[in-house]
Amino acid sequence: MAAAPSNILGIETSCDETAAAVVRRLPDGSGEIVSNIVLSQIDDHAPYGGVVPEIAARVHIRHLDGLIARAMKEAGITFSALDGVAATAGPGLLGGVIIGLTTAKAIAMAHNKPLLAINHLEGHALTPRLLEPCPFPYLLLLISGGHTQFQLVEGVGCYRRLGTTIDDALGEAFDKTAKLLGLGYPGGPLVEQYARRGNPQRFDFPRPLKGRKDCNFSFSGLKTAVRETVHDLGHLSVQDIADVCASFEAAVAETLQDRLKMAFGFFREAYPDVKKPSLIVAGGVAANATLKNIFATSADEFNFKLIVPPASLCTDNAAMIAWAGAERLALGLVDDLDFMARARWPLDDVSAPIYGSGKSGAKV
Repeated sequence: MAAAPSNILGIETSCDETAAAVVRRLPDGSGEIVSNIVLSQIDDHAPYGGVVPEIAARVHIRHLDGLIARAMKEAGITFSALDGVAATAGPGLLGGVIIGLTTAKAIAMAHNKPLLAINHLEGHALTPRLLEPCPFPYLLLLISGGHTQFQLVEGVGCYRRLGTTIDDALGEAFDKTAKLLGLGYPGGPLVEQYARRGNPQRFDFPRPLKGRKDCNFSFSGLKTAVRETVHDLGHLSVQDIADVCASFEAAVAETLQDRLKMAFGFFREAYPDVKKPSLIVAGGVAANATLKNIFATSADEFNFKLIVPPASLCTDNAAMIAWAGAERLALGLVDDLDFMARARWPLDDVSAPIYGSGKSGAKV
């Protein structure tokens, strides 16, 4: 008898999106998104120029139950039809993670369903397999507000970190640059908009770690250079802002191009027999058009297949959490109801931690 499809409810509350989704994994291993509801908290945090953990937790509490009800209604199923309940269990803002994980535990216990406590990073890592056939192993570049790292994705639950940030995450650097320029929050899209009108050669910002024979990142020095430039300019014209943004984005693009070259080399050393491996780029910064061009040209040069999920699946969402749960459930990897939420949770437990000055370096 053929295996039946599995329906997984996913819950995501690790930062400033409250999200619920239902994903179905088919017997052939493919998946489909049945419902995917995301409530952004941008308006709640914009007055503060960044995410306020207490506000984020309160919004999760206020809206999560309603979002779950919407996701279930759109999916057209009841809790009894679920095969598992998945929730982000870390890393992230601990208050938010606890809210989502506790809700998932309550649903799982009330309806006698398996609990799947998901590493948020694994959600990003496995997303491409929800969208199309994507055999292991492949290379993951995760670039978001909290994480910047390369991972060898060797299987569900099997990851090897090639490199990470030693200070700021890339998304954080974009947001801080926007804040220095008075552009508002979230800063990444605003920096990109201004960069389109700017001169990327006006300011010679550093290319951090360029040429180093590893896959790590550093963005604090670049952020400092931007701050000093803004201070020296004094009053900023619209063109000044555009030129700073364009020069910042050019420095980031060249840095990523250099880091990608190193990561491709490490992947080829690890897997010389993989003829056409995939490069997966995930996280909110993956939506940047200039950086997308760098990903495409670099992947083509080194004979990698580039996969960038749509923006709705690159930023935080519950469909990726549900899908990671579906993949783990298929392997019998379920969790006890006493699983504890984690503020920090590296995707692999083998790589030595890198301690920098920024919070993101400490996370991984």
